[in-house]
Amino acid sequence: MEEGTEVAIERPGRRDRAAGGNGGRAMKHAESTAVGDETVTVRVPAGAVSLEADLAVPSGAIGVVLFAHGSGSSRRSERNRSVARSLRGDGLGTLLLDLLTPREGLVDDYTGRLRFDIALLAARLVAATEWLAGEPRTARLPVGYFGASTGGGAALVAAAERPELVGAVVSRGGRPDLASAALPRVRAPTLLIVGGADEEVIALNEAAMAAMVAPARLAIVPGASHLFEEPGALDTVAALAGRWFVEHLGAGRGG
Repeated sequence: MEEGTEVAIERPGRRDRAAGGNGGRAMKHAESTAVGDETVTVRVPAGAVSLEADLAVPSGAIGVVLFAHGSGSSRRSERNRSVARSLRGDGLGTLLLDLLTPREGLVDDYTGRLRFDIALLAARLVAATEWLAGEPRTARLPVGYFGASTGGGAALVAAAERPELVGAVVSRGGRPDLASAALPRVRAPTLLIVGGADEEVIALNEAAMAAMVAPARLAIVPGASHLFEEPGALDTVAALAGRWFVEHLGAGRGG
């Protein structure tokens, strides 16, 4: 394990407001609108296809976070949307992206194959990152990735591919083992959040962190399962992610 890595235990429901935690803000944003700004559906070109995404940029945003959903999910994942609402309360824009087209999604429902095509998913994250860099509403904002499950692996591969564009990565219950060859090339500070009851995934994340050169932290939420469905668990994820992105993206905001 490199010098920049650490392991921390996080308690569900606890908030460090002085360090930039978002408290209960996630509950205040019950609708799909950002603080003072409307969420709009956009189409993001990615090679031969275009992908639907929901973009929201609050006034005075210090960065924008691109979400990579997990296995069999989509941009409509309620868990990711809850985290996104909380991040917007921390002054961060969000882009919730469908990594597959509707037709591909139907194929994947039957085969389960595309959700594990990490190279494909990472390439689409890179395309979306480049789109954000050219979109007037986000062009001056540093970019972070929030990846869940297999989306966590794709986010790490994409971060390794475009280190100059990605300022921070957060993985929730992620599969960094699916990005094993890319891990030493990741340069973005990376926060790996895992539920304390998700023992197999804890082991995968510990091994991944040992292979990383970038600053990395493993945060274990005691008692939480893979989906963080326990009371307070997802709020803890949102608070951890918010602090990480504010710390690492806020300093890199364009003038």
